[in-house]
Amino acid sequence: MLNPLSFISKIFKSSNDIELAKFRKILEKINSLENDVVKIKDSDFPNKTNELKNQIKSGKNLDEILPEAFAYVREASNRSRNERHFDVQLLGGIALHQGKIAEMRTGEGKTITIALAAYLNALSGKGVHVVTVNDYLAKRDCENMSKIYNFLGLSAGYINNDQSDDERRENYLKDITYATNSELGFDYLKDNMKYSSNKLSQREHSFAIVDEIDSCLIDEARTPLVISGQSDETSNQYKAINKLVTRLKSNEYEIDEKDKNVTLTNEGIDSIEKLLKDIGILKNNNFYDPANLNLVHHVNQALKANHLFSKDKDYVEVDGKIKIVDELTGRILEGRRYGDGLHQALEAKENLEVQMENQTLASITYQNYFKLYKKLAGCTGTAITESQEFYEIYNLSVIVIPTNKEMIRKDWNDQIFRTEKEKQDAIISKVKMLNSKGQPLLVFTSSVDKSEIYSDLFKKNKISHTVLNAKNHEKEAEIIANAGKLNSVIITTSISGRGVDIKLGGKDSDNLKDNKEKIKSLGGLFVIGTERMESRRVDNQARGRAGRQGDEGNSIFYVSLEDDLMRIFGSESINKILEKLGLKDGESIDHPWINKALERAQQKVEARNFDIRKTLLKFDDVLNDQRHVIFSQRKAVLEKQNIFETIDNFLNDEIEDVIKQREKSPNILENKSQINRVKTLFGENEKNLNEKLRSLNDTEITSLINSNFKKKRDERSTYLGEDASKEIEKKIFLQLIDLNWKNHIQYLEQLRQVIGLRSYGQRDPLVEYKKEAFHSFETLLNKIRQDIVMILLNLKIVEKRG
Repeated sequence: MLNPLSFISKIFKSSNDIELAKFRKILEKINSLENDVVKIKDSDFPNKTNELKNQIKSGKNLDEILPEAFAYVREASNRSRNERHFDVQLLGGIALHQGKIAEMRTGEGKTITIALAAYLNALSGKGVHVVTVNDYLAKRDCENMSKIYNFLGLSAGYINNDQSDDERRENYLKDITYATNSELGFDYLKDNMKYSSNKLSQREHSFAIVDEIDSCLIDEARTPLVISGQSDETSNQYKAINKLVTRLKSNEYEIDEKDKNVTLTNEGIDSIEKLLKDIGILKNNNFYDPANLNLVHHVNQALKANHLFSKDKDYVEVDGKIKIVDELTGRILEGRRYGDGLHQALEAKENLEVQMENQTLASITYQNYFKLYKKLAGCTGTAITESQEFYEIYNLSVIVIPTNKEMIRKDWNDQIFRTEKEKQDAIISKVKMLNSKGQPLLVFTSSVDKSEIYSDLFKKNKISHTVLNAKNHEKEAEIIANAGKLNSVIITTSISGRGVDIKLGGKDSDNLKDNKEKIKSLGGLFVIGTERMESRRVDNQARGRAGRQGDEGNSIFYVSLEDDLMRIFGSESINKILEKLGLKDGESIDHPWINKALERAQQKVEARNFDIRKTLLKFDDVLNDQRHVIFSQRKAVLEKQNIFETIDNFLNDEIEDVIKQREKSPNILENKSQINRVKTLFGENEKNLNEKLRSLNDTEITSLINSNFKKKRDERSTYLGEDASKEIEKKIFLQLIDLNWKNHIQYLEQLRQVIGLRSYGQRDPLVEYKKEAFHSFETLLNKIRQDIVMILLNLKIVEKRG
C-alpha cells in the first residue's frame, strides 16, 4: 500500500524542483550579464539605478528588469562589502521577489539574499519594509546592507523602539526600511489615532520581506498587538481574590493543561461561595448569579494565574514588574501585558503593586497587519513543517533553496530516559566529556526556569558556562556570535540569537584559522537539546545552529517521560515501546521508533496551536473588516481639504432619518432623547415640537434643519475664520470616531469572553459573535453620525477672559 506521506513528499519535491528549474533559467540570464557589469565604474552604479527606475516608469514590470537589477546588486555587494552572492542566494532572491517563502538553512546568508529583492522592489518608489526579529538586527542589518544600497544610489533606514515620531517618519520615507514586526504594527495603529496627516509615520504598505518569517507570523501570531489606555475601573479586588483562591484545596479545582484552563469543582464552588459570603461581597447567595459576574471573572483569572502560569517560564519579574516571556522564542515581549485582568492577577500572585486595568484603544493581529501589504515574502531556515498554515492564512508558498555546500551535520537519534534525574545525569556526563576536548557546546532549554536549573547543575559539576535567556537578552548577539569558540559552553532558551552567525573559532579570535581547524577536527559545534519542544520547527531551529555552510556539526536531544511534552501529549505507544525494549533504570533508548512517536506528539501540539491561531484570526477577521471601514473613513477625514462636505452628507442622513421616523409614527417624540435630538436639529424650544413635525412637509423639514446648521457654522466661521472652523470640525469628527471605536472594541472584547457559553444552547459562538458584532457596528456608525451633528449644533465659541 502506498504511504500517503511519502506520496505527498514526492509531489512536494517535484513541485519544488519545477519551481527551482524556472528560477535557474532566470539565474542563467543574471550570470550572463556579469561580464558587462564588472566593467561598470563605481560612480556609474547610481546612474544604472536611475535607468531602471525610468524603465519602470515607461511601463516595464519588475520581472523584466530582475536579471539586470540582481546583477547590479551582486556586483555592488562584491565591491562594497567584499561579499559576492552565491547562485543559491540569487535563487532565494527570486523566490522573495515572487512573494514566496525561501527556506534557506542557517548560515546560508539570508540577510544579503533579502537585499536582492529589497533593491528590485524599491525601484518602484513605494518603499520596502524588511522585518527583523529584534531591534538590534534591524539596526545591524540596515547598517550592513546600506553599503550595498548606497553604492547603488538608494537610501535605507531602520526603526527602533526609542525613536521619536519625526525620526520614524524620516526612516519610513527611505527606499528600504528595516524594523521589527511589533514596531511596524504599533506604528500602523498609532497612525490611525493621529489628528493630522503630516504627523503620520508610515506610507503605503507595498512590499514586506520578513526575515525569520516563522518566528514573526507563527510563533508571535497568537498574541495580538494592543495599544491600551487606563480604564476607569480600579484594581483593588485582585489581591483580596488571590488570597481566597490560594486557600482552595486541590480537589476544589481541575486543571486542564492541554487547553490551558482551570475550572472549579462543585466542592470548589461551595468553598468560594462560603469565603465570599464571609467577607460580605457575594450577592444573592449564588456565585454564578448575573450580579456576581465581576467576581466570577476575578476568581477565574486568579485560578489561571496560580495554577497555569509559572514564574521564569511564562513570565519574569524585572524591577517589580511582570514581563511576558514568549513561550517559543524565550524573548521578553516588551510593552505587552496579558489582557482581561490576567496581568493584574499575576501581579497579585507575586505580591507586586497591581497596576490599573487597561482598556484597549486599538488592536490588530499580526496576521491581519501583514495582510495589508500588496505583496508579502519571507525567509527562514524552518518553514516547511508549517507550509500548510503559511498557505491557508497568508497564501504564501514555501520554496526550499538548496545549500551552497553540502550539509554534513550529524543529527543523532534522541536519548530517552524514564526520569528527569536520569536524563540530567546523562546530559552532565555528555557535556563534561565533550567540554574536556574543547568542543563548543550550545545547550537548549525550554524556559528561563529550566535554563537556570541546568546552570545550577553545571556549577555543581564545575562546568564553566554562560547563560543566555530573557533576563540577559540584550547581550544575545555578542554571546551567540562567540558560541563557536574552543571550550565555549552556552545554556540558552530558544532565544538562540536568530539572525546572528555562529562561526567556528568564534567572532574575534586572534587565532581564528587555527582554532577553526581544531574545532572542525573535534566535530564542530555540538547542539544538545534538554527536551523536545512543542514544535518540530523549534527543534529544527536548534539543530540548525550547528553545521552552517558545510561546517562540521552535531545535534542530539535528551528526553524523559517526565518532560511536559511527553507527560501531556506523549502517546501510550511510547511507554509500550519502552516496555518491549526492556528499558532499565539509568539506561537510555536510542531508537528511530521513539523519534517517530515523539514527532507524532509534536504534531498534535502543532495542530492544536494552529487551531488556536485560526480561531483567533476568525474572530479578529470580524473586527478587521470593521477596522478597515473605520480606519479608511478616518483617513479620508484626515486628508479631506473641505471637511464641510463630509459633515453635510452626515447632516443629510440625519434629516432623512428624522423624516423616516415621522412616517413610522405621528408621535415620534416619545422620550427625552428624541425630544432633545429634534429640538437641537430644529434649533427651537420643546413647545409644540410634535405638532410642528406633523404640520411640516419633507422639504420644509430639510430646509429648517439645514438653515439652523448653516447658521451655527457661519457664526463659527465669522468668529474664527473658515480654515480654523474646518479644523475644529475635523478634530471633533476624529475624536468622536476614536471614542466610539474604543467603546466598540471594549464591547466586542467582553462579547468574546461570554460568547462561548452559547455553545451550550447548540449555537455556534462564531456565528453568534458575527451577528452581534455586525449589529453593534451599525449602531456605532449611526452614533458617530448623530454625535458629530449634535455636537456641532450645540458647540459655542467662548472668548477666553483674563
